[in-house]
Amino acid sequence: MTHDASTTEPSHPGWRFRLGVSFFALGLVCPVFVPLVAASGLSTEWKTILSGILMLGIPELLWVVAVAVMGKAGFDYIKARAFGFFKRHALPRTVSRTRYRIGLALFLLPLLFAWLAPYGPGAIPGYESQRFAVNLAGDLLLLTSLFVLGNDFWDKLRALFIYEAKVRFSDR
Repeated sequence: MTHDASTTEPSHPGWRFRLGVSFFALGLVCPVFVPLVAASGLSTEWKTILSGILMLGIPELLWVVAVAVMGKAGFDYIKARAFGFFKRHALPRTVSRTRYRIGLALFLLPLLFAWLAPYGPGAIPGYESQRFAVNLAGDLLLLTSLFVLGNDFWDKLRALFIYEAKVRFSDR
């Protein structure tokens, strides 16, 4: 029996992997230092510049460095570990009819709300004062629905953006 290299989990790359993970973790914690910069005695301009760099510039740069240090083997190892759990548990190929209907409801509710809310924000109690929280909840609900709907729905969603994609209904 032949052993396909693409189906096996990548081997642990060693010291380069650990160094790359350190860069990645450092990039993740950079935004934590923003309150320290804000509390410092620097001028407002420097606080703004440093806070922006800590939020948007340095993390991305450190993540690129992390991938470069880890190399393809390290990146494949992280990708296999991070996405392996979701492939096994969260995204089954097909889901039951009940789960699909629940997922569709979770998918459509935030879309309908986002479409209708601008036309009557006064008709929704508390919407104006809690707009961010309501919109965040809708976004989380939409993302959750994609996991509830399963892998087949991801393929359907992807097909929307492929011009040559065709719909094929089963004979049932």
